[in-house]
Amino acid sequence: MTAGATAAELLARGELTVRGRIRDASNAALYCTVAYEGREAACVYKPVAGERPLWDFPDGTLAGREVAAYAVSEATGWDLVPPTVLRDGPYGEGMCQLWIEAAAEGPGTELLALVEGEEPEPGWKAIGFADTGDGRPALLVHADDERLRRLAVLDAVINNADRKGGHLLPTADGRLYGIDHGVTFHVETKLRTLLWGWAGEPLPAEAVEVLKSLREDLGEGGALAARLAGLITPAEVAATRARVEALLATGRHPEPTGEWPAIPWPPV
Repeated sequence: MTAGATAAELLARGELTVRGRIRDASNAALYCTVAYEGREAACVYKPVAGERPLWDFPDGTLAGREVAAYAVSEATGWDLVPPTVLRDGPYGEGMCQLWIEAAAEGPGTELLALVEGEEPEPGWKAIGFADTGDGRPALLVHADDERLRRLAVLDAVINNADRKGGHLLPTADGRLYGIDHGVTFHVETKLRTLLWGWAGEPLPAEAVEVLKSLREDLGEGGALAARLAGLITPAEVAATRARVEALLATGRHPEPTGEWPAIPWPPV
């Protein structure tokens, strides 16, 4: 099953069967299959009932923010988030997302690395220095990859507070997906990510055009604004549009503010 409208329909209407639990998730995350009209796919179901309350994200639900992140991704045309819907399931309402099988190796799968020295090699962008425990300096880098750059722009729009390496899923067909968007859309700046390699650099022309489209789509009467209204608060929708406006005003990738840890822990 490939990403797209048919996958969203399958997720929303199909019969959901729980196959197991994803043990390393901090909230309830269930590995499932979903079947509808002869089609079947693997998916992840995260029921709202299994969410742990977060003091710094008191409004709404993790599930609602996950679906909102997919809505914004869809609006960009970049399709960086797997098809995701809000639906009822065996344990009540929750987020249901198409399962993405990440490629372990192959072209475009090496996205993060630890290297010696103080400057990255061509094709890589510096994130920051890491403590290896043996006294030798090591530089954490990410690939200078268009797919990652698009994801960095998306994260700036949705105010992603937890972009870890484990949330990056490259596939065998050359695509890249980002997952785990439960801590997004806060009204305060909370961007925390590994994708700082372009911080302060001019946004690509493609990104500027996408942001202009999002600005319209998030305005009064915009389709995306209407879609988000049922998933996050009015203040969060307004803050999302304000972030788009700010990115267009500066024309640059955001930089760490120094008021919030810039890199998630653990980073991978």
